[in-house]
Parts: sequence; C-alpha cells; structure tokens
Amino acid sequence: MTRGVMEMAAINGTGVPRRWLRSTALLACGAVAAGGLTAAGVALAQPETASASSHREAPLISAQPQFDTTDLYAFVSPDHPDSTTLVANWLPFQEPGGGPNFYPFAQDARYTFHVDQDGDAQDDLVYRFTFEDHRKNEDTFLYNTGVVESLDDPDLNFTQTYDIELIRLKHGKAASRHVLGRRLPVAPSNVGKASMPDYKALRDQAVRELPGGLKAFAGQADDPFFLDLRVFDLLYGGDLSEVGNDTLRGYNVNTIALQVPSAYLRESERQPVVGVYTTTERKNARGDWTQVSRLGMPLVNEVVNPLKDKDKFNASSPQDDADFLKNVTEPELPRLIEQIYEIKAPEEPRNDLVSVFLTGVEDLNQPPHVTPSEMLRLNTSVKPVAEPKRLGVLDGDNAGFPNGRRLTDDVVDIALQTVEGELLGAKNDLGDAVDANDKEFLGHFPYVALPHAGSDVRDTAASAKSGVTGLTGGGSSVTAGWGTDTTMLVSAASGAVAVLLVWLGVKGLRGRRRPARRSWLG
Repeated sequence: MTRGVMEMAAINGTGVPRRWLRSTALLACGAVAAGGLTAAGVALAQPETASASSHREAPLISAQPQFDTTDLYAFVSPDHPDSTTLVANWLPFQEPGGGPNFYPFAQDARYTFHVDQDGDAQDDLVYRFTFEDHRKNEDTFLYNTGVVESLDDPDLNFTQTYDIELIRLKHGKAASRHVLGRRLPVAPSNVGKASMPDYKALRDQAVRELPGGLKAFAGQADDPFFLDLRVFDLLYGGDLSEVGNDTLRGYNVNTIALQVPSAYLRESERQPVVGVYTTTERKNARGDWTQVSRLGMPLVNEVVNPLKDKDKFNASSPQDDADFLKNVTEPELPRLIEQIYEIKAPEEPRNDLVSVFLTGVEDLNQPPHVTPSEMLRLNTSVKPVAEPKRLGVLDGDNAGFPNGRRLTDDVVDIALQTVEGELLGAKNDLGDAVDANDKEFLGHFPYVALPHAGSDVRDTAASAKSGVTGLTGGGSSVTAGWGTDTTMLVSAASGAVAVLLVWLGVKGLRGRRRPARRSWLG
C-alpha cells in the first residue's frame, strides 16, 4: 500500500486521522523497542522445544510451557457486535501426536484476563480461570480407552474442568468477587481420528453459556499465529532463502476464550476503550501465588530487554513499566540491524515510541488521561467489518490491529510495512510471505480453528513449496516494481523482517449407529 493511498485514506472517510497515520509508521519500531514492555512468561522447570511470538522469550518461562502465554487477542465479536471476545493461548508448540499425557492446563496455575477500564494502568476487572484434573482409571497409561463420542464418555479417561471467577477492583484492591462458572468442561486434546472421529462435536460441547450473556471455552486449538520464524538462522539464511514458511503450521496450543457484553467491560459509552493483558500465576513452594507470565501486545521479550530484565518484566505489573523505559528509548535491536544490514538506526532517545506504543493511538484507542503502560487497547465502539482486511488500520480497517487484535490480522506485515517507512515515503508492500493461518478460523465463538489431530502428519514445510525465495508484496517478488537497484532494498527488507519477527516472535461416527463399544482394555 503506497503512501498516496494511505494519505487518501486519512481524508476519504476511513476515520483514520492523518496524525495517526504518521505515528503508525513508528508503531512497529516502537513495538520492537517496547518489547521490553511486553512479554509472556516465566517459571521453574519443564521440557520445551521451540521459539515464537512470546513463546520462550525469557530464561525461566522457556522451561515451563504450561505457564507460557503465547498470544493475546481482543476484538469486537463479528457475529455479536455488542460483545467483546478475549482469546489467549498457552503451552506452545504442541506436537499433535504427543501422547500419552498430551497437553493439559496446569492445576497449580491461575490463568487471568486483566481489564483496565479507564487507562490508569490499574486493573478494574479480573477474569480468573483455574483447572482441575480428573481420571477415571488410574491403572492405565491411556488418555482414552476407546472411541470418544462425548465429553462425558466413559472412554475419555482423562478430563479437566475449570472454574471462572470475576474480581472487581477499586484502587488496586478487590471490591467484590463473583463465581461465573464451576466445573465447566475442557475440550480434550485431539488424540486422533480413530479415538475422536468427530472432534468438532467434542469441541462444540465445551462451549458454555454463562449468566449475563457471557460465553466461555477452554481447550486445545490450532495455533492461530502465522509467520516465518527462521529469522534465527542468520536472519533468514543470510540471503533471504528462508522465508514463506509458516513455522507454526501444524502445531496446537491451549486456548482460553471469553465473550463478554462490551457494556460490562468498558467504563461507559463515552469512554469505550479498554486495556487488556493476561497473566499466569503459579503456587510457589510456600503455597503462595506468584505471577510468572505477562502478555499484552503481540510482541516478544527475546531481543529488546536485556537478560537482566526479562524475568523481572514477566513478574511485573503495568503500573511499573517505567522501570523498563530505557529499553524503549535506547533499544538495542535497531543498532544491531544497522551493523548487519547498514540500515541506519533512528536517533535516540526514542521518545516517539513511548507516545505511540504505551498510550494507545489518539482518536482511535487512546483513553483520556491515559497512564503510559503496555497492554492491548481496544475501542469497543468500533464495529466489526464484513470483510476484515489483514493489514487492519494500515489498510483503512479500524476494527483491526493495533486497535485490539483479531485472529486474521497479519501483524507481521502490518509492522513490517510501517517500520520500513511506508508512511514516510519509502513505498513498499513488504511481507514475510505468510499472509494467513494454515487453518480457517470459525465465524462464531470461540473463533479459533480446530486443533490438528494426533493422526495427522505435520508438514511444516508445505507452505514453503510455493517456491517463494524472498519477501513478497501482494503475492509478487519483493523486487517487483522497484526497478533494477534492488540489492539495498532486499537487504532493508531482510533487516525489517528480522526486527519484526523477533518482535512478534510468533467426520466419523457421529450420527451413525456403531457396534458395541470397543475398549482398549477389554
């Protein structure tokens, strides 16, 4: 999208102020720099295997995937525009066939959505989820002992339930507590087609309606984040030979989704902007709850916060974000990119990044009298569109990122095009050649795609078979339309992708009469 098109968008009724469009050009760099003000997790010790958007960004959390928040989404519900949907994911890089224990939520964890209604960096609402394991037969190693047709099927040997509690706070202290749901069922891991021939039916049974018009879901889903993560191999192989592959293709995550009437979340109709972030807490050796994970914007903590700050941030709260200000105003990453790709880093201190990233965008999703703090900010009065544009606000779609975040928003390309100066005159249609998720999202709650089955063959290279060898713009080569002097542009594109991807860092038997039940245990 060219600068001219963006300038037209600013004046032709899209509702995007010109000053916002200018500031958006700084958003991606700001997010990179402010990656020190966003994160996902920290903990003690369990095995893990990979890296992505806020997957394994800090030393402690990299060892404990059950507590590792991978991504957060907040958007006005497309099929119920009077409500807001919050989606968060944990336990990254789930190999679908990873039995026999598969992928439960942690029992010694509290998974939480935090809502700031007035922009003061203090929680006003907290939605807390806690989980409990149940086993029917302790004398088997099996997750299921036969074909599973319902969540209460006797052959589903391992199950989980969860409780939801709403805590209202005033001045940082709990003012009231309400139990919204007890012993709600969790959708199981998708063991395989033989064990769960109609997994969609199981998933549908796990969607529960709550009093007051709320809906809740917890269970396994396809990882909705799409991007090429091979940035870590010398920045895409050192020659752009490693792009166009959705690194998260074929992997699952654990999802918690909550749909709430927007009137319950926002301060008032006159102040419809809410700030949202998520945390995970676990019990320490003394039995006390300790915050071990925090995530707001779709950024990572890997390369902006120095090692000494990474775990500290994951245990922090938004009102303490000033502690990490130097990481924003004097970011390390642009200087590294300058050394590698000879792309001049912006001058420091980066005070521009503070206003763009920590406060929300003026006239779009910035609350009045905002206290700068890192969280995903959503204007709940902006209605969803019939055909969302993957580039969100950058393409005139105000219902998309960075006004909240939808599942379909291509946050990599949005940030890439702005960081490379689209709005400052450097025309480009840059991207990482991964423009959509590997599975189609649903049009109804909980919106995330069904998880990959354990019986599937995971082929993460499939998306690379298109023959893409460089960054793309609108499906064409990165060099298309740029004339003959492309060397510098390709290098610039590579550096930008490196910045942004590190920043973003990431029917069977139903309805048929079947023979008598077969149990693996006889």
